[in-house]
Amino acid sequence: MQYLGEMLSLGVAVLWTATALFADAAGRRLGAMTLNAIRLIFATIFIALILFFATGSPYPLYAGGKAWYYLALSAVVGYLFGDYCLFSSYLVIGARFGQLFMTLAPPSAAIAAWIMLGERLSGKSWIAMAITLSGIAISILSRQKVDSRTHEEHGNATATNGHKGGHKLALTLPVKGVFLGIGAGVGQGVGLVLSKMGMEHYSADIPQNAPALMHHIMPFAATMIRAIVGAIGFVAIIALRKDLKRLLYSYRDKKGFSNALLTTIFGPFLGVSLSLMAVQYADAGIASTLMALTPVLIILPYSLIYKQKIKLREIIGVVVSMIGVAMFFL
Repeated sequence: MQYLGEMLSLGVAVLWTATALFADAAGRRLGAMTLNAIRLIFATIFIALILFFATGSPYPLYAGGKAWYYLALSAVVGYLFGDYCLFSSYLVIGARFGQLFMTLAPPSAAIAAWIMLGERLSGKSWIAMAITLSGIAISILSRQKVDSRTHEEHGNATATNGHKGGHKLALTLPVKGVFLGIGAGVGQGVGLVLSKMGMEHYSADIPQNAPALMHHIMPFAATMIRAIVGAIGFVAIIALRKDLKRLLYSYRDKKGFSNALLTTIFGPFLGVSLSLMAVQYADAGIASTLMALTPVLIILPYSLIYKQKIKLREIIGVVVSMIGVAMFFL
């Protein structure tokens, strides 16, 4: 079927948009830590079912020590740090802006690959980074009037339209939310590179006499390793914070728990599965660009759900950021 890969890629972007919306709703009721634990526990169960029907084993076969090490490290960086920052940012600045900061993942991955894998960073990559950062800046910065007295106190009074005073750039979002968003994007990007390193070791560990399907199902097995480590990590942190009761009884909040399950189904389960199919039927650059459209797709539904006014500056910022992301893949 013509354009199957492209259609699948768009479907993935829609699924990840739904994931962000469900995660935003679940996080507000359950908290970011509890949501992450639930999501990864159920992701492990769902992927175990996929592995069982595909290979006859519900756990990752053939993975060696180095594969486990790098995949576990990617879970710590991508899940324990990155996803915690992401879902926490939803509580501070909302999923719409949280997803905007996820456009930092490609440049973060490029820099991490340059440092850890020795991959070359082209001039186009540096331009793409600058464009992505410019788009984020357009979205989260605004010019605000400064009282003339404030300027005079600092010895830099200026004349604007014939009046004393001027303008300065200021954040339109809470600083905490901005730092959480940056952490989410960086964690996702660095975690991706560590995952790539882990999967390369995993692929080398698979024996030649293994079923041919094992090479195709290996990304799911690798994702399961990451999910196991992430789930253990979040549960351990929750236990140390003496908040296990909240996790164990989270099912009592039916709305929050159902949103957490939908976050798992639309994200790690369907989203990851279809993304793997998409890159098989479409050019990887085109597929990656289409799958990265979530910051654009989420604007309208999020503004309707939470009755937020969309500013032209914010739309321009998202579009500019997406142009930067597209330059990494095309």
